[in-house]
Amino acid sequence: MQTPITYEFPLNERIRVFIRLEQLFLQFLHFSLGGSVADKRAAIAVLLDIMSIFRRNDLKSEVLKELDRQATVLNKIAHSEGVDTSRLQDILDELADISRKLYAITGKIGIHVMESDLFQSIAQRSSIPGGTCSFDLPEYHYWLEQDDDLCQQDLQQWSAPFIDIYTAIAFMLNFIRNSRSSSHEVAEAGFFQIALDKNQAFQLIKVSLDSDQNCFAEISGGKHRCTIRFMQPASLDQRPTQCTSNIHFTLTCCLF
Repeated sequence: MQTPITYEFPLNERIRVFIRLEQLFLQFLHFSLGGSVADKRAAIAVLLDIMSIFRRNDLKSEVLKELDRQATVLNKIAHSEGVDTSRLQDILDELADISRKLYAITGKIGIHVMESDLFQSIAQRSSIPGGTCSFDLPEYHYWLEQDDDLCQQDLQQWSAPFIDIYTAIAFMLNFIRNSRSSSHEVAEAGFFQIALDKNQAFQLIKVSLDSDQNCFAEISGGKHRCTIRFMQPASLDQRPTQCTSNIHFTLTCCLF
């Protein structure tokens, strides 16, 4: 059985930012455990991207709004027929616990990271292509060559302010992704269109297809209508083309 490849399409800006942050955090956690200089450099680069998103968005406020929204939806269905009330209460308790931790955070998230002279120097030079070479930042070069345990300790300290936000985002996205059952669909000649119920607050579209299919899903649209085109990859000097054959895939319209 082939492992499916899943393509996701967020239906609002909040979920779009959450997914970008999730990807960056997963990359950071991966590279921060590596022992090579390249791993450490990659971890720092990703952490800088995370901080950039935090500077442009009020992430604490956005996460709390989404947590409150999910809690409200769950409370509305608490007494519906067939609902596992015990499991539902566990989820509500976890949402409340995450919210309490976020409300306890004071001040601008991550501001103290820039109090590190080393990290501040790295951030300033990173805007220049290749600007963190050993002759530009000898202190950074020294840090990169230190014992792995020391470097990981510093990385954990620098990333600590963002971990509660990441935990909340990961929980919410997991809940959204698993909120609805999937359906098997067929895209005729590689094309499929779906109209979404305007009375439902859909958050995310998921398209899954077997990895042995020689195509990828290109999703476009908005919160009321989405178009899915299955494209065949091309050589370096050509553009991808839409499939001419029927494509079988799995569709999930995630609601909560």
